[in-house]
Amino acid sequence: MAQHNAFYAQSGGVTAVINASACGVIETCRRHSDKIGKVYAGHNGIIGALTEDLIDVSQESDEAIAALRHTPGGAFGSCRYKLKDIETHRAQYERLIEVFKAHDIRYFFYNGGGDSADTCLKVSQLSEKMGYPLTAIHVPKTVDNDLPITDNSPGFGSVAKYIATSTQETALDIASMCATSTKVFVLEVMGRHAGWIAAAGALAGNGEGEPPHLVIFPELPFQRAQVMQRVDEAVKKYGYCVIVVSEGARYEDGTFLADAGNTDAFGHRQLGGVAPTLAGMVKQDLGYKYHWAVADYLQRAARHLASKTDVEQAYAVGQKAVELALDGKNAMMPTIKRVSETPYEWRIEATPLAEVANKEKFMPREYIREDGFGITEAGRRYLSPLIQGEDFPPFENGLPKVAKLTKAKVPRKLPTFEL
Repeated sequence: MAQHNAFYAQSGGVTAVINASACGVIETCRRHSDKIGKVYAGHNGIIGALTEDLIDVSQESDEAIAALRHTPGGAFGSCRYKLKDIETHRAQYERLIEVFKAHDIRYFFYNGGGDSADTCLKVSQLSEKMGYPLTAIHVPKTVDNDLPITDNSPGFGSVAKYIATSTQETALDIASMCATSTKVFVLEVMGRHAGWIAAAGALAGNGEGEPPHLVIFPELPFQRAQVMQRVDEAVKKYGYCVIVVSEGARYEDGTFLADAGNTDAFGHRQLGGVAPTLAGMVKQDLGYKYHWAVADYLQRAARHLASKTDVEQAYAVGQKAVELALDGKNAMMPTIKRVSETPYEWRIEATPLAEVANKEKFMPREYIREDGFGITEAGRRYLSPLIQGEDFPPFENGLPKVAKLTKAKVPRKLPTFEL
């Protein structure tokens, strides 16, 4: 097999472990240097390919690449940019081919969620439609855990661990002060359409009166009167109420509780903060003193509290992506297969991208309690293994030590291209 170069890029919202996948891709490429020459990273995702803004990863030391495994964020820059269809935006695809040809790139690894899977699938079709031999593999990543087929998505386990921990710790704070202070605490977590992260908050308690007292999922319609009744009951019975609510909580007609009225680059509705909205309802309907918090980027950046399971799986899908490409597989995504729950065991398999792109996996109804405000034992059995184990980063001067990359730019060979 002749030696050719590879392209790797990150897309969409980053996670605490997306760089562990990058580490898996790059280290595996280096172990197959007879087949893969240089690895070029796209600066800011697919935009880096379109604008020929490439980073020469071969100039990074082995130590720097290894440090990616414990570094949060997107080491090479990510983006929210979705390629349109080839028929109406052919110029973009022709540009990709020009850049790939100019730099002898024959392997394409795209690390992202559902929209990124769609982009990767479109790129994989370049070989057939434009006559350029290119192997494209999607590397799964999303804190939302909404990719289909795969048992779970790398990035989710660490967010789940952070949210469960934060719920537990905050609940202790509220419980200690509720007699004379705050009665209701609302924690807003990510999850536009799927309530996996909100469900993880329920791992903090598992008995009568143990918080969170309510979990609000986007899969079930929000009913204000019913929610307020449950909040009131919890305060009167336990002295306080802790709520974990998904940002995507919505009314029966599909309207988000906190629709900001805008859309992002992928066409998704921008959400304006369901926690203060819900807290405002508590004040208006019940009059209780409240506090609220939005986990926001904290939940997806908390590498210091990453799940060991998540880190290992993130690395493994990066490694498998390269192995699939070298085996001649195209338009595929490494997937996680749960082999056993007790003890928890898993392996990496592969799925055609056509079965993944633009599809979402929601919380099964059997994982949500009958009353709609918590998780069942089946849900707990699914979630619990994903937050197991600690993989602390090294610390220096009291702070986590992160990768320091040179990010040497590859000289451009082509004219500039306007997006």
